[in-house]
Amino acid sequence: MTFPIWRAAVAGLALAGLVNGQAAFAAGACTSSPAHEAFDVQGLKSELMVTALSCNMQDRYNAFVERFRPRLLDEEGTLNAYFRTTYGRGAQREHDDYITQLANVQSERGLKAGTAFCNQRAAMFDEVAVLESAQDLSRYAQAKDIIQPASYETCAAPERVLHSEVRSRSRARAAHTTRS
Repeated sequence: MTFPIWRAAVAGLALAGLVNGQAAFAAGACTSSPAHEAFDVQGLKSELMVTALSCNMQDRYNAFVERFRPRLLDEEGTLNAYFRTTYGRGAQREHDDYITQLANVQSERGLKAGTAFCNQRAAMFDEVAVLESAQDLSRYAQAKDIIQPASYETCAAPERVLHSEVRSRSRARAAHTTRS
């Protein structure tokens, strides 16, 4: 009697390892996706904006935005596409919610840090000032531990299935079932 339980336990552990291995593989594959990169860059941009507003460094933030404007616009386009694909008609609302939540969690962390916040975060402006390219900006954003409001699946946005496709598939299944 104990043998089948032991065998079931081993099979369960093996399956768990397989599933976790697949998840780890998928997670590893996600780290270089355009959406993942866009979320990282948006997080950095927001962190710098919160720092600029909290620490009276708007001129440094404006210099950052001006210098990396093309890259920031490209990443914003990638985020827009991600939210459109993921949320359809609710894309703009979800994107706006994300931006608001991002600024809120970053501001909260600044409030918790108190007076040390500006000293800790001001160095980021010095670091981004020496970046030489848009690729450097992306690598820098990915390397920083920027807080995000939620975990987004950024391998790729899930494909949306149109209602007409769902109805067509349902009708095809129903027709196949009645023939069988």
